[in-house]
Amino acid sequence: MDLTNRKYLFVIDIILLGLYWVAYYLLRTKTGVWELNAEIDLLFPMLAIIIYWMSIFFLFGLYRAQQIKSRADEFIQIFKAVSIGSILLYIIVFVDDGNSNQNQLSRILMIYHWLLILIFVSLGRISFITYLRKMYLKGKFLRQALIVGWDKKAKELFDELNTFPALGLKLLGFISLKKSTEQSIYKSSNLLGHIENLPAIIQKKKVSEIIIALESTDHDKLLKILELCEPYKVNFKIIPDMYDVISGQLRTNQLYGFPLIEISHRQMQPWESVLKRIIDIIFSTIMLLITLPLSILISVAIKIDSRGPIFFKQERVGCDGDIFIMQKFRTMIHNAEYETGPIWSTQNDIRITKIGLFLRRTRLDEIPQLLNVLKGEMSLVGPRPERPYFVEKFKKEIPFYSRRLKVLPGITGWAQIKQGYDTNITDVKTKLKFDLYYIENMSLRIDLKILFNTFYTMLMGRGQ
Repeated sequence: MDLTNRKYLFVIDIILLGLYWVAYYLLRTKTGVWELNAEIDLLFPMLAIIIYWMSIFFLFGLYRAQQIKSRADEFIQIFKAVSIGSILLYIIVFVDDGNSNQNQLSRILMIYHWLLILIFVSLGRISFITYLRKMYLKGKFLRQALIVGWDKKAKELFDELNTFPALGLKLLGFISLKKSTEQSIYKSSNLLGHIENLPAIIQKKKVSEIIIALESTDHDKLLKILELCEPYKVNFKIIPDMYDVISGQLRTNQLYGFPLIEISHRQMQPWESVLKRIIDIIFSTIMLLITLPLSILISVAIKIDSRGPIFFKQERVGCDGDIFIMQKFRTMIHNAEYETGPIWSTQNDIRITKIGLFLRRTRLDEIPQLLNVLKGEMSLVGPRPERPYFVEKFKKEIPFYSRRLKVLPGITGWAQIKQGYDTNITDVKTKLKFDLYYIENMSLRIDLKILFNTFYTMLMGRGQ
């Protein structure tokens, strides 16, 4: 039973928001402080209020399943969400430019709304955190955890973690980097195996937390550990002095109560993810309409230039390994891989047609992919989608390649503006570093920067 799960927060907030509205209703209707222009209903507005505020809380990440936070951190997050949500609510509901007295009343009501919801939600959630900490101290609702390491540092970490029961961790044992060792027990905690056994141990013990305690000489093992655990829903935590290993690559969060750093699985704030999808839909729709005449001309030019279909359609691997059909304007001769099978395009590829060369340099061949964006199979910005054949090949040859599949692929991306098309396995490995940087630092700011650079490349005709 994991009480940090979001479903418990849903239930708590529904109750708190209902109580908040009842308190506001009584204050508004029973105290006689304000004159009512119309009778206020209780139940229907309550439903609307609950839906509105739960949507606001979702956008601010308050329903993200995670480890227990401090009460101060929780209050600060609620304060930001309630403050911005109250301002939006005032703009939507209360603004009345035609009546200055009504405007003054609206501002007073907004303050009461803000204050009441802040009190109810904060007290409820903080009470829940307090209760959860007490349960942890009693050894209940603990999350199963492993320590990766079997040396002095790992054992010191074990001792320190046991002095912080409020973290809610049950230490099951150690994982060694070596396949054999003389000692197999430390203070009643067993050495459960070596890192190659991690997947089996995670499944058998239902592990949800991996705590990494490696010496500086073992830093090269970190990616190996992350790769082995990638298919499983586990959280990673590392000792702070290993931060330099992943600096600039992985987004980190400081954990409450103990100096550990968490490797976060989230890529963007929820509100950013929603806004990113809205931008994808609006931009794709507008661009498809604007480029419709150009697309007709390109279609005619392709048919005149070479034999074959106008569009090139191919299976690609999307988010979480889902297969979809990506389409673009055909830039190569028909059946270009008929004799060779799947191969990369080279810089001076003789299979590229004359009109295809122009389309690639201007990136106009990718206009039809806007349809994939509208369908939700792709985004404007993200790692380029690869063919299933190459994905399976790269997953075996390149550590951590599968992490690219955690987000929607994109028409353009950080790797595309930093480096051209892949021509060999070395290019793939280099671009993977750029993709991982983007995935772990995703934001609308970075997306806009990538889009700007892509448009510049199109105008300069520097595409490949």
